[in-house]
Amino acid sequence: MDAASIEKFLATNTKKAGTINIHFKDRATVTGIFINTRDYDELKAKNFWRVVHTKNLERWKQTKDINLSRLFSGSGFTRLSAAAQ
Repeated sequence: MDAASIEKFLATNTKKAGTINIHFKDRATVTGIFINTRDYDELKAKNFWRVVHTKNLERWKQTKDINLSRLFSGSGFTRLSAAAQ
């Protein structure tokens, strides 16, 4: 997926959905949240995204530790969908 498509999905869906399913071409689906850090704009320009997996979500909410996130390339995404709450 391109950065514009990802940004459009995030703008319309993250506020109501919260967690997002990220479907990939060549790996298992990841469920988590996209985070906006100080390098967000620089990464977005290169189609890279920081995601906190649901298993690390509570700890991230408490600490805001960037090391709990993983960096993913948007070019590997096939689609995004809202995760069931």
